[in-house]
Amino acid sequence: QGLASVFSSRTSRKSAQRAEGDGAMADNGGYRNPTEVQMSQLVLPCHTNQRGELSVGQLLKWIDTTACLSAERHAGCPCVTASMDDIYFERTISVGQVVNIKAKVNRAFNSSMEVGIQVASEDLCSEKQWTVCKALATFVAHREVSKVKLKQTTPQTEEEKTEHSVAAERRRMRLVYADTIKDLLANCVIQDDLESRDCSCMVPAERTRVESVELVLPPHANHQGNTFGGQIMAWMENVATIAASRLCRAHPTLKAIEMFHFRGPSQVGDRLVLKAIVNNAFKHSMEVGVCVEAYRQGAETQRRHINSAFMTFVVLDADDQPRTLPWIRPQPGDGERRYREASARKKIRLDRQYIVSCKQTEMPLSVPWDPSNQVYLSYNNVSSLKMLVAKDNWVLSSEINQVRLYTLEDDKFLSFHMEMLVQVETTQAFMLLSDLLRRPEWDKHYRSVQLVQQVDEDDAIYHVISPALGGDAKPQDFVILASRRKPCDNGDPYVVALRSVTLPTHPETPTYRRGETVCSGFCFWREGDQLTKVSYYNQATPGFLNYVTTNVAGLSSEFYTTFKACEQFLLDNRNDLAPSLQTL
Repeated sequence: QGLASVFSSRTSRKSAQRAEGDGAMADNGGYRNPTEVQMSQLVLPCHTNQRGELSVGQLLKWIDTTACLSAERHAGCPCVTASMDDIYFERTISVGQVVNIKAKVNRAFNSSMEVGIQVASEDLCSEKQWTVCKALATFVAHREVSKVKLKQTTPQTEEEKTEHSVAAERRRMRLVYADTIKDLLANCVIQDDLESRDCSCMVPAERTRVESVELVLPPHANHQGNTFGGQIMAWMENVATIAASRLCRAHPTLKAIEMFHFRGPSQVGDRLVLKAIVNNAFKHSMEVGVCVEAYRQGAETQRRHINSAFMTFVVLDADDQPRTLPWIRPQPGDGERRYREASARKKIRLDRQYIVSCKQTEMPLSVPWDPSNQVYLSYNNVSSLKMLVAKDNWVLSSEINQVRLYTLEDDKFLSFHMEMLVQVETTQAFMLLSDLLRRPEWDKHYRSVQLVQQVDEDDAIYHVISPALGGDAKPQDFVILASRRKPCDNGDPYVVALRSVTLPTHPETPTYRRGETVCSGFCFWREGDQLTKVSYYNQATPGFLNYVTTNVAGLSSEFYTTFKACEQFLLDNRNDLAPSLQTL
């Protein structure tokens, strides 16, 4: 969900484990990730809200604690919460049920690490279990005496390899998140109907405003005196719930928290001022903005901005269906700005949730390209290829002159993967094959290529004309997003990912049959100073399937011929120091 990790395993209904495990081996003798931490909590009346359901604030504290323990297990030193990705709450948890939380480090970088969290609820009487939410948190290791350099994680299972690989792409998206949202809000045309609404039925936004102060005491902080991130999130949820209640005059349910970053630490003795207001109310949901500032009594003249977050609430009726909400009337000036920005964020949030969280089998072949979703489409493009690469059930189908062909039948797709070693420097191979304008020089399936849009340094959109396949009378055309990535760390490959997108400037025409690719691209691994392993992956779409199976069955050698032509192209151009890719 959102940017949340997709855990393939399900929590065992007998898994009431203590908060910290015992290393890499589970109790039953099977493999267990050495950073994995599990927490099980019985929901008592003191943990619940007025509806007898677990308070989301309390749940956030438990999530943060479990994730922090996992991060500290890997780092071997204290860690603090740096950010939390989007969280979508799928269901509520009732008093008397058990909350099972599992956290593990997906990947470690220099001093930060991504922790994946899975939350499930359990009914002890019926033994039923439900997924509550999945989350991703970033923690930073902090040692007062010396700078921390974290050791790398070593993924063992297919799931761990996938999470480890995709974590680098998620980190890239987090680093540009604030600027991305700022640019999208500045450039997005926001439609609203403020002038047409019946003002007599509207609730003034100022009526929902909440301000509360909290004193940070030792129980709210870790052993270094820094306030627990989960505690701050719980206080934020409290004021946001009050603001939402003032609009709807009912008990709202928190459905989502948008990704946010902690801008700075707070310590024991700080006063935290929490402010909340309803920014906008849609038909069945509302967005509440929350801001946290810190100060020390008599020691600071200005307050420090700790963080801001946007939370989405709904009001459920007796049948658990969302009720229609009253309109909000924003204050002139900043209130109207927040109102319009909330509309833009809703659109961005839907794009992000849909594109980032969809399983590959649920993704349409072509997704409309739009400035509001380009960051998430690029993310999905690269992460989909990395997930395909991480699959561990590839089968070697053939090997001719050291060119290997592998196949994979998984998730309703037939995928193939070709691999060879080439006497070319890895960066040069990456740059040459990243340039789709040069692909017709070696790939006869690319008759012509036109650069349609240079999105940024790493992403570009091309229009590709391909000859007719088999008995087709018409040639094919493709609109392709090409996303390239350099390695995040030693051992990571260079990546060139390709997928179809839809552009209004390039609709289908009678001249060509529109072809689509859902996931394909190259990975390059450095095997030596002048030796590169070049791998090409393709998840076959229905229109391409017959052609793939013909080659896999050995009835055609076109795959082999094309890949050898690719090798010759790299060898002929390995001394080319200025390929046209420089502008990509």
